[in-house]
Amino acid sequence: MATYNKFQDFVEQLGKGTHQLHAAGHTLRVYLSNTVPSASLDAVKADLAEFAGGTGYAAGGADIQNDYTETNGTATLVGTDVVYTAGAADWVAFQYVVLYNDTPAAPADPLIAWWDYASALTLGNGETFTIDFGASIFTLI
Repeated sequence: MATYNKFQDFVEQLGKGTHQLHAAGHTLRVYLSNTVPSASLDAVKADLAEFAGGTGYAAGGADIQNDYTETNGTATLVGTDVVYTAGAADWVAFQYVVLYNDTPAAPADPLIAWWDYASALTLGNGETFTIDFGASIFTLI
């Protein structure tokens, strides 16, 4: 099971109104990386390298079709699971799935969170990797 971690700057940008997490708001995307994220130093996508990819992976990652709702004072961010299938060439290694907001111009592509898979993963031809968000990505109480 991958470990969820938030970027510290996300908390600041959330308070400043940078993120509109609801379905009609901003587009959230996930990308893959093999660079160790820093919760305190990484703030935007340009701070954390995207992995070199392989066939079946588009640069910039995938839209998670996010939605954000509130019930009884608890807010929940959800997203659609993403499935990648490696094509004819094997993928290079990756270990981290990174969530970012693809919409704001300033700061551009602010980071939200990442999941650490504990060791590098490589897909061969025809193998799949699923980013499964479960019931929710996170909740705010």
